[in-house]
Amino acid sequence: MHPDTARAHILLGIETSCDETAAALVRREADGSGRILSSVVRSQLDLHKAYGGVVPEIAARAHVDLLDAAILQALEEAKIKLDQVDGVAAAAGPGLIGGLIVGVTTAKAVALGRGVPFIAVNHLEAHALTPGLTHRLAFPYLLLLVSGGHTQLLVIKDVGVYERLGTTLDDALGEAFDKAAKLLGLGYPGGPEVERLAAKGRPTIKLPRPMVGREEPHFSLAGLKTALRHEAEARAPLSEQDAADLCASFQEAVAEILSDRVTRAFELYERHAGRGAQRILVVSGGVAANRRLRSTLEATARKHIFRLVVPPPELCTDNAAMIAWAGAVRLSRGLADELSAPARARWPLDPDAPPAIGAGVKA
Repeated sequence: MHPDTARAHILLGIETSCDETAAALVRREADGSGRILSSVVRSQLDLHKAYGGVVPEIAARAHVDLLDAAILQALEEAKIKLDQVDGVAAAAGPGLIGGLIVGVTTAKAVALGRGVPFIAVNHLEAHALTPGLTHRLAFPYLLLLVSGGHTQLLVIKDVGVYERLGTTLDDALGEAFDKAAKLLGLGYPGGPEVERLAAKGRPTIKLPRPMVGREEPHFSLAGLKTALRHEAEARAPLSEQDAADLCASFQEAVAEILSDRVTRAFELYERHAGRGAQRILVVSGGVAANRRLRSTLEATARKHIFRLVVPPPELCTDNAAMIAWAGAVRLSRGLADELSAPARARWPLDPDAPPAIGAGVKA
C-alpha cells in the first residue's frame, strides 16, 4: 500500500501551459475514486484569434491577469476554503514557458503559504491519468493523445511508467488541422472549422497518407498539409464547394492515417504491456472531439477487440481538473516536489525512448 492511500486528498490544480487559464478543485478518496468539485477555464481565444494562433507573450500576460480570479472562483464554486486544500498541483510542462512560469510560481506561493505539498505535473501525464478519474480505469492501457501540440501513442503501465510506441515526426494532429484551416482561409481554431466544412464536402480529392503501412506507429502530417496547399492553389480561387471538398478529403486522409497507425499500435501493445493485458484504447486531446475521427477509431477498436474510452470533452482539452487529479494520484503515492522544481518547455513522458528521426519537437 502506498503511503497516503489511507485518507482522502483535496487538490488545487492550476493549468497555464498554453492559452487556457484554468483552476480546479478535485477530491481523491481513499479508495482511489475521484470527484471534480469545481473546474474553471478562462479562454483567451479572442486575444489570439486576430493572429491566427497563440502568441506566447500575450498568453503569458493574460495568465497573470486571469489566474488569481480563476482560483478564487474555483474555491467558491467548490465551497472549499484554502486551508482545506491538501496540496497544490500545477502544469509544469511541456508548454509555453512564459505561461508555465506563471502557473508554477503561483502554485508554489500557495503551497508555501499554506504549508502543503507542491506537485509539478507533466501535462501529458495528466491526460494519461484522467481515465482513472472519469472511468476508474486500472492500468495498463493504450493511450492515443491527439491535441494541438501532441500526437503520441503510449502504453500507460502505472503512475510514472510510460512507454512510447509512436509520436509525430513533424506537426501534431491539431496543429495540422489549424494550418489546413489557415491556408484555406477558415477561422481559428481550425479543427472545428475544418470539420464543419467537411460535412458539406466530398472526400474525392486525392491526398497522400504519409507513414501508412510503416512498421513503427509514428505519424507525419507535414506532407499531407503541403499536398493540401498544392491542391488548393491548383483550384484557386476556391469556391465554397472546393473548400468543402478539400476539407472532407483532408479529414478522410487523417482518419485513414489514424486507423492504420492505431492498428499497428494494437499489434505491439501486448508485447509491451504484458501478455493478457486488458485491451483498452484511451483517446484524449482536443482532436478527439472530431466526430469523423472518433467514429473511425471506434470502428478500428471494435475490429481489433479493444474497448474505446474517451473522457468527456471538457477533460480532453486543456483544463485544471486533470492537473489536480494527477497531483492527487501522485500525492497518494507519497510523491511531491521541492519548491525548486522548474517549469519545462519540453518534458517527455518517456525520456528513455529512442528518438524517432525528425521527432521530439513537441515533447
